[in-house]
Amino acid sequence: QAQLEESGGGSAQAGDSLILSCAASSRIYSSSVMGWFRQAPGKEREFVALIRWNTGRTLYADSVKGRFTISKTSVNTVHLQMNALKAEDTAVYYCARGSQYATDASSYFAWGQGTQVTVAS
Repeated sequence: QAQLEESGGGSAQAGDSLILSCAASSRIYSSSVMGWFRQAPGKEREFVALIRWNTGRTLYADSVKGRFTISKTSVNTVHLQMNALKAEDTAVYYCARGSQYATDASSYFAWGQGTQVTVAS
């Protein structure tokens, strides 16, 4: 089972951009779906974006559509480009690996430790 490690979180001002990266410890299988989720304090973990590894097909939450872009740049790395950040984007962001094109967290079986993103208004 590939381990996942996120990087790139930090602090930003509203309107700024950040890019998150998720590196898997081994090659991501072509049938995999890689997802980004986030969890704000006191809230449940919510879906942000996903990418089907073999087709590149993507899906976004309405709250980030047009501002965030998920992409892959190698056999084991997925990115989340976050533009026009808002205070409500503040959360811990998690990378996850699953096999279904799904937005529910229960469909994903491998998770990173998370990286904090804090956006000041």
